[in-house]
Amino acid sequence: MSVKHPIISVTGSSGAGTTSVKRTFDQIFRREGITAANIEGDAFHRYDRTEMKRMMAEKAAAGDHHFSHFGAESNLLAELEETFRSYGATGNGRTRTYVHDADEAEQYGSPPGTFTDWRAFEPGSDLLFYEGLHGAVVADGIDIARHADLKIGVVPVINLEWIQKLHRDKATRGYSTEAVTDTILRRMPDYVTMIVPQFTKTDINFQRVPTVDTSNPFIARTIPTPDESMVVIRFRDPRGIDFAYLRTMLHDSFMSRANSIVIPGGKLDLAMQLILTPMILKIVDRKRRSS
Repeated sequence: MSVKHPIISVTGSSGAGTTSVKRTFDQIFRREGITAANIEGDAFHRYDRTEMKRMMAEKAAAGDHHFSHFGAESNLLAELEETFRSYGATGNGRTRTYVHDADEAEQYGSPPGTFTDWRAFEPGSDLLFYEGLHGAVVADGIDIARHADLKIGVVPVINLEWIQKLHRDKATRGYSTEAVTDTILRRMPDYVTMIVPQFTKTDINFQRVPTVDTSNPFIARTIPTPDESMVVIRFRDPRGIDFAYLRTMLHDSFMSRANSIVIPGGKLDLAMQLILTPMILKIVDRKRRSS
């Protein structure tokens, strides 16, 4: 953690909705005049698309059918921790971009499924913002969580997460239901050991819970809408959280535990604005006072 060079980390698995949460943060940063250095978690995958397919085939031939992007071996976690440490100490560091599709290929000048060259962060940032799979990992001698000043978990209930991943991968990547299902099954051990434990390290978790039947996510025709959902917001430390104010602003919300408030799904963006804006301003104000 760092007063002069703070770090905000948003963590969630593939299909959890972290990209949508990033847009909310971008809105806050824009409105409040905050300059963020950004890291996409995919930038710290170890292998590009072709190399990953080759490694998966080699692992499968050796009897390992669970090699995945969720695991430690397929990611540069030591390098990610060093980037967090370096930024916290100096405000400097580096990242790159994983090119997902043709639109990004045109933007970055690299083929889909590859990485751009490493690049240094632009100077003068107010904070570092990470969004990806491993922003609060503590495992195998790696402790990324200790470097972040504010850690956010995005955690839909598992069936909803699978529905979102199925629809995204089929619509934007052309995968079949069977291929996405195979990916989900292959990743499951790493999901349990690498992804889930992070949500005990996060300061706030946003967990969307559908209020419609998702009992068989593999045949769901549509993703439950925000109006067909509730969101459970859990605070690791509820001290200083004005729950009475939140309940006034977020109609039809209620407290489920002393550290948790449940809100209508359609109020998620407003809730994040109300909760996160003062936290971000406090972090940035503390940084500026220390300069």
